[in-house]
Amino acid sequence: MTFLSPAWLWLFAALALLVAGYVAAQFARRRYALRFTNLPLLTLVTPSEPGWRRHVAPLLFLVMMGLLIVGSARPADSVRIPRDRATIIIALDVSLSMEADDVQPNRIAAAKEAAQKFVADLPERFNVGLVAFARSASVVVSPTTDHQAVNTSLGNLSTRAGTAIGEAVFSSLDSLRSFDQRAVTDPPPAAIVLLSDGDNTSGRSVAEAIESAMSSRVPVSTIAYGTQEGTVSIDGRDVNVPVNKTTLQTLSDGTGGRAYEAESGSQLREVYEQIGTSLGYRTVNQEVTQWFVVAAVLTGLVTAGVALLLGSRLP
Repeated sequence: MTFLSPAWLWLFAALALLVAGYVAAQFARRRYALRFTNLPLLTLVTPSEPGWRRHVAPLLFLVMMGLLIVGSARPADSVRIPRDRATIIIALDVSLSMEADDVQPNRIAAAKEAAQKFVADLPERFNVGLVAFARSASVVVSPTTDHQAVNTSLGNLSTRAGTAIGEAVFSSLDSLRSFDQRAVTDPPPAAIVLLSDGDNTSGRSVAEAIESAMSSRVPVSTIAYGTQEGTVSIDGRDVNVPVNKTTLQTLSDGTGGRAYEAESGSQLREVYEQIGTSLGYRTVNQEVTQWFVVAAVLTGLVTAGVALLLGSRLP
């Protein structure tokens, strides 16, 4: 919890002085009582000692004042709210290496399934776009709130040769710039989620993609998917297709995104859940003063009731 007007918290010093004064008054009261040396007669002429009951109302009064001081400081709590015009571009590697079966049933099938669940779980107001890349990259679905259309297109993707990671970032940025009429001067809050298992083998470089993403202020989170033991059959022979994590790490670090690793379908789904949580909402401080004021009012009412019932006086 934070405070929007923390200077008011200094009033707790005055409240502490009030507590000290009350405690001092209690000790003075005891000394005054001991001056009357005929204790049997004192018992007859004074009412029964209220004991602890006389402290209840002052204690509640202090609680009420404490709540009012905290309320004056305008307490605020962190809350998550959906991001307006939020847009996520899913850039999916469809190179031949994604046919490796080190992930069951194979990398591309598991990647499609995880991406489809990710899209299905996003808030309806979210815009989602889809970019597929192999030797080149293309925008399959422009950003839209029609999540079913994105999932249908994900299911129809097929593999081909090459891996153009840099081009995937450029195509994703292009789709964001044409999002709506405001996109050029007021771009939507956006992020790119790029999943790949290989290195950049064609098209513009990753360094160029980083520079463009940084100038557009669009972070690229990457997912390195698969294991080092993956193989695919090309022209009748098995070819090892290990995951290149370094390139993807460089891309995410250079654009302010996050780099993830997944070696199974279940891990990939968990990664998408983490990404959805971080991208789906923005955290703001929302003032909660009213709750402290309400608590103070209720405490004041209880204080008055206790003072009447127990015969105490408010300090």
